[in-house]
Amino acid sequence: MEETNLLYEGKAKKVYETEDPDLLIIYFKDDATAFNGKKHAIIDEKGALNKTITVKAFNWMNECGIPNHFVEENSGREIVVKRLKMVPVEVVVRNVIAGSLAKRLGLKVGEKLPEPLIEFYLKSDELDDPMITEQHIKVFGWADEKTIEKMKELALKVNDCLKERFDRAGIELVDFKLEFGFDPDGNLIVGDEFTPDGARLWDKETKEVLDKDRFRKDLGDLIEGYEKILMKISRI
Repeated sequence: MEETNLLYEGKAKKVYETEDPDLLIIYFKDDATAFNGKKHAIIDEKGALNKTITVKAFNWMNECGIPNHFVEENSGREIVVKRLKMVPVEVVVRNVIAGSLAKRLGLKVGEKLPEPLIEFYLKSDELDDPMITEQHIKVFGWADEKTIEKMKELALKVNDCLKERFDRAGIELVDFKLEFGFDPDGNLIVGDEFTPDGARLWDKETKEVLDKDRFRKDLGDLIEGYEKILMKISRI
């Protein structure tokens, strides 16, 4: 499928329109960013790795019967997806204490949570994606109560699906973010991507960080971590 107009360019991907008004192309860039763009680098092959990992994750979701926007692969770093009307809210699912959760509440990094924790963030680069509540979402009209409940339901299903598969691959799914949108029939489905840019993934045995925290915190070569993820998940 061919690209036509550039619809959107973010920190790590470009979204193009196609000759089919119902389909888009996502192009994964080699840019690595942290702290909402304040730290930036170009890392060869990052985009291609992210594309392959996100295809694997969406295929897993398909196996679990979770509706999503993935249609097919398009090239070394592109996928074809359904056009959605996106909800401007990021849904974060946490299984293990890490990142901002540990910092905000003074908790010990690495401790498992007794149950998955769901948090909401407003999708806004200008405001550094602030944390919001369900009431914020309803009051400001970003989504109604039915949509919020459906996002939570789907997020937990994604967590169950991916956590089990990552576990079999020897990877601990610490936390991850999801975005959702409505298809032309009004169905809420999973959109965007699933990559180590927006998920924390640790080696289950050694607890080695394999995700973008390697770049954020200078913990090691980013590509090495992403290649380890791909190698592990390719076995299952």
